[in-house]
Amino acid sequence: MADPLSLLRQYSMQRKQIIERDNNIIFGEFSWPKTVKTNYTIYGAPKEYYTLECLLYLLKNIHLQHPVYVRQAVNDDVPIVRRPDRKDLLAYLRGESHSAMSIDKSAPLEMPTQVKRTADDSLEGSHKKPRYDDAASQKLKDQLAMKYGQKPEGSSIGTGNIKALSDELTTNKIAEIKKKMMTHRRTRIKGTGEDADRAALASFADMESDKTKEIRSRERQWRTRVTILQSNGKIFSKNVIAILSSVKAREEGRNTKPVAQHTLTARPGVSAPTQPPPMPYNRYDQELVSEVNTEGFNIDTTSSYTGDTLKSMMTGGGGNNNTKQAPLHTAQMNRQMPPTVKQAPTALAQQQQQQQQQKSGKKISRTPIIIIPSAPKSLITMFNAKEILQDLKFVATEDKRASGFKRENEVLIQRRKEAGLTVPYRIVDNPSRLTNAEWERVVAVFVMGQAWQFKGWPFQGGPVEIFSKIAGFHLKWTEVNLEKNIENWAVTVIPLSRSKRHLDRAAILSFWERLDKHMVKNKPHLRF
Repeated sequence: MADPLSLLRQYSMQRKQIIERDNNIIFGEFSWPKTVKTNYTIYGAPKEYYTLECLLYLLKNIHLQHPVYVRQAVNDDVPIVRRPDRKDLLAYLRGESHSAMSIDKSAPLEMPTQVKRTADDSLEGSHKKPRYDDAASQKLKDQLAMKYGQKPEGSSIGTGNIKALSDELTTNKIAEIKKKMMTHRRTRIKGTGEDADRAALASFADMESDKTKEIRSRERQWRTRVTILQSNGKIFSKNVIAILSSVKAREEGRNTKPVAQHTLTARPGVSAPTQPPPMPYNRYDQELVSEVNTEGFNIDTTSSYTGDTLKSMMTGGGGNNNTKQAPLHTAQMNRQMPPTVKQAPTALAQQQQQQQQQKSGKKISRTPIIIIPSAPKSLITMFNAKEILQDLKFVATEDKRASGFKRENEVLIQRRKEAGLTVPYRIVDNPSRLTNAEWERVVAVFVMGQAWQFKGWPFQGGPVEIFSKIAGFHLKWTEVNLEKNIENWAVTVIPLSRSKRHLDRAAILSFWERLDKHMVKNKPHLRF
């Protein structure tokens, strides 16, 4: 059933004319009184609805500002649309939204009255009907008839332009043959009305098909970069991926080409010696395949006297010499082997070299080490070091103990940097367990102010030498006075507030900035 609000929206979207006549609003064949109520509720009055005249008046004066529209509607004695309803109502009527929250679908609607069209209305729509152009149709027929040999009525084939070809083919005989051909052609385009036009167009298409076939036989396919890439003869998974896998295998060393070798001719009846498979590239095994030039002396260029005593060096013995016998023995075997075997080491030599790498070729760690005090009175301990240095937030040691946290001998924290990167740092509070190699990785120390903290450290110059090689830091409350020793030492003081925890992050970030500057200058080989 048609309702006035839906028809008003439809006519507004299609820009159709809405007629107002005798206090009625007419939408085509339907008519309602101006005072009829729609199902759009009024803001603030859920049981009251806007009238059709009110909504139509708003559409006619949509260009006016709301205060001007209200004054004009009051002067014309027309109900107004309230300001809260204006935006949603206009969006619905102009088709910008499919529905509105204020539409009450259960509201009672008044039935429209049928309107009969007057004579003026019928005349208005008559000019919109398309006219059939008889002249154009007749012109098309004449063109087809002239092209396929049909002549207007009363015309005859003359003999003025026809010449005799021989005594038998005279002009009259040629004219008769031509007349028969014309008569046969006329049968193809005979007819009247629409059927004749269709038949003429069909015969025209048949005549032109031969020319079209000839043109298409000389056509060539237009090839672009897109059509070339869309190849039907190649399968990507078989051709391209096979090439990529071979390139990857070559880069990884599994498909390396063997070096040109001298072929050994085998004796008749004796099986040819089996050659070992080629070895993959390894940067740590170059000494096995390269001959060391020692001018005939049995000198092991890979051996070392580190850790040997003077007596062992004089007698030629020592613990390290035992571990270096395998490379020397391998080099001697390589010099005695033929060229074909010398280029590829045996499996036994490879196994011996791997065992040596497991024993002596240990990877050197580049993780920095930070030393903190072991005293329980220190603000930073093994209980809260991870929260302070990693999470940038101070948590008291007593709170961690009360929560049941167990103390660890050392802690590995992950420092978060830009772009989501993390750098590991090792935290210890017992420096007596550190080896000489680990002391080289110590980058920072948190001090409390007492000199006994550095007892047993491998530095002879005391705190002066320590803070010239290791960055020193001191964590204190802002309300507590500074220790006298710390005032004399090259130590960076980091003050923390007892109650303002939001300032912890900025204070601890200053520690990392100072540590980065120290590591760039003194420990650039470590990871940071």
